[in-house]
This record gives sequence, structure tokens and C-alpha cells, in this order.
Amino acid sequence: MKIAFLFGRDLRLQDNQALSYAASIATELLPLYVVPEDFDELSPIRQHSLVESLASLSDSLPMGLEITSEKLPEAVKGLSGIDKVVATRAFDTTGMLFQAALAEQLYDQGIALELVGSNYAVSPGTIVKDDLTPLKVYTPFYKRWLAHGWDEPYKLDVESVNWVRPTKTQYPKPSGPAPITIRAGEAFALRTFRRFQKRALADYSENRNRPDLSGTSHLSHALAHGEIHPRTLLAELGEGHEVFRKEIAWREFYADVLYRNPHTLYDYFEPRFQKMRYADPAVDSAALEAWKAGKTGYPIVDAAMRQLNQTGWMHNRSRMIVASFLVKDLHFEWQLGARYFEKKLTDFDPASNSHGWQWTAGCGTDASPYYRVFNPVLQGVKFDPNGDYVRKFVPELRHIDRCQGPRALGANRWLPARLPGADC
Repeated sequence: MKIAFLFGRDLRLQDNQALSYAASIATELLPLYVVPEDFDELSPIRQHSLVESLASLSDSLPMGLEITSEKLPEAVKGLSGIDKVVATRAFDTTGMLFQAALAEQLYDQGIALELVGSNYAVSPGTIVKDDLTPLKVYTPFYKRWLAHGWDEPYKLDVESVNWVRPTKTQYPKPSGPAPITIRAGEAFALRTFRRFQKRALADYSENRNRPDLSGTSHLSHALAHGEIHPRTLLAELGEGHEVFRKEIAWREFYADVLYRNPHTLYDYFEPRFQKMRYADPAVDSAALEAWKAGKTGYPIVDAAMRQLNQTGWMHNRSRMIVASFLVKDLHFEWQLGARYFEKKLTDFDPASNSHGWQWTAGCGTDASPYYRVFNPVLQGVKFDPNGDYVRKFVPELRHIDRCQGPRALGANRWLPARLPGADC
């Protein structure tokens, strides 16, 4: 049986359940990738991020990867001679719509589409209450998710597969140069995980909220592109790694919420908050553009937004700070920020992005009260006590000595000149 394996958000060979299944039933296997139709709308750094990930995957395949930028109907017509297409099941709104359209067009060509597995340790839609209704609060979800458990990582003998040589490999062309060197791919993701285990896993619970430190895993890009599967990470976590395990579960919780509520990709989980008054982006465009450019005058906010614009990534604590500032201080709707993140983040994940924003805005599931505000001054003082993060991304403030304290970097005058714990 000649099978095409359609890669999506699973750009890896190992611990890929759908790919292992396809290889087990195929006499010939064509590795295929269809470039998303919105590729041209992405920022250059996000475009380069995808291209680098695809290039790494293609290099790891004995015959290379077939890549097409054709629209879906044309791409399907090019699959003549294929008996079946296998892919990892999508659970996000856009992915489900794409696979539904793909199934219909393949059916018209007499080709079956089989969807297998997921990009999550526990597939969205699995975890339910005793009455079989979905969970809307993270903590009980986490307990049931942990009790449910997950499979061991899947292994594939790449050399034993009869791969089909691609007839075309058309890498999409980014709209501009990459502002930084981008490293991506399955092998790099595994090396990143190994470095994290040695460098920061033991202190993760203490340092993960500090954007001035390298205390996080830096695996969000790899998880978003599917260069590594959560199973691979979870299989090597021990009893002392609960906080990191919980962060993986947050990602799976949001995937579950979006799967059950696909309209919440850009719509309110709690619709009553849509009735609140918000700033008009057409009228208050200067404030919105200042936020995007990192020129609000609030050091921690500006550092975070410039980190995003320059690197395509932002520390998670910083994401909460800038989201709160946009919604609670500038009074814009959360969707404006979510769409900007979608355009810029190389680790963009639709569920985590939309519901992370709604959590901060106070209109999502398991949300903090809508009137809770992240004070952009106190957050900077607490999580960037020496101002190192601010100085790195806001050159206007680099002349301020790190021991002059938070007051020099925008903190209120009533705060101490040096915060306890500042490294001075």
C-alpha cells in the first residue's frame, strides 16, 4: 500500500504515533508537507522558523521531504497513485477545519484520510468529570490528567521504511531576512531538553518566573512545531519535577478547552465580557502602536515587547505582564494582542495563545477576576530586580547601573533603592 504521511504540527520522526503507524502498514511511504495558506501573513522571523524546521526534517529523512506551497485542491490532485493519507489528528480550530476540507477533497479523488494520535500526552476531549462533562478549572483537570497517564514514547526504525523520493521540494520564501540566527528541528529540540535537564530543571520552580534568568526550558518552539512530543519530556521527569510537569499540563488543559469550544480561538469563553467597553484601535491607534513597538515608557513592558519583535519569543511572565497592560491599562480587547502574538511568536500555539490571553483578561476558563491587574512597575521590581532584562532589550536604559535599584528603572519613589535579593 502506497501511503502519504502528511506532516503538520508534528515535524519529527521519533515519538510520532501517526508516522509509526503509517510506516507499519505502508509498502511505500511518501513524507509530505503542505505549506499553510497564511504563510505570507506571518512575520519574517516566524516564516524563517518554519522553514528551518522543515529543512531539518527533510535532512533527517533518507529521501528528503516533499513540500508543496500549492493550495489544497492542487496539492490533493498531485497525490495520484496514493492509496491513503495518514496524519496526526488536529484538535485546534484551524487544524480541524483544514483536515475536514482535506478529507472531503481526498474522498473525491478516491483516497482515504486516516487520522491517528495527537500532539498531546493525553488527547483533548479525553479528560472528563464523573458525569462525563468537561472540566473548566485547571487543578481538577491536572489531577485527572495525571491519573489518566500516557503512552511510552513511540520509536521508529527510520532506515527500515521504504521511503518514496519526493518529486518536488518547494520551500516557502520568507518575506524578509531573519533578524537572528534560527536553530530548529528534532535533533536540536532533544539537545535543548538535555541542556535544560542539566542547567535549570532542578531550579525550575524557583527561577521560571524570572525573565532576567535562563530558568525555563526554551522548548516552546519545539513543542509548537512538534519537533518534540510531550511524552518524550514526561518520560524523563521524576518526583521532584512536578512544577514543570504542571506547565506541560497547562498546555494540554488549554488544548482541551479550545477543542471543546472551537469558537474561543478569537471569541470570548465568557461572552458577558464582550459587552464591556473597550478602547477603539482606530481612535487610540497611537497607544496600540506604542505597545506593539515597546515604547510605552514602562520598562518591563517595553523590554518584553522588544524581545518579541527582535527574537520571535517572549518569556511567559513577560507575556502575562504585557497582556495585562494592553487589556487592563490601555483597555483594548484581548484579541488585538492575541493576533499580534500569532503573527510574531515562533512558538505560537493557538490554544495556549488564545486562552492565555483570556486568562489574563479575566474572561476565560479558570480565569483570575477581570479586575485583577498586573502592576507593570511592581512586576518589574519583583521579577527583574537588577534590571538586567530591561537593560538587555531597552538600550535607552543601559546607562543605569544595575545596583542603582528598581527606583532608577521606573519604580515608585516609595520603594527601596535596592530590593532584597538584588545581586549587588
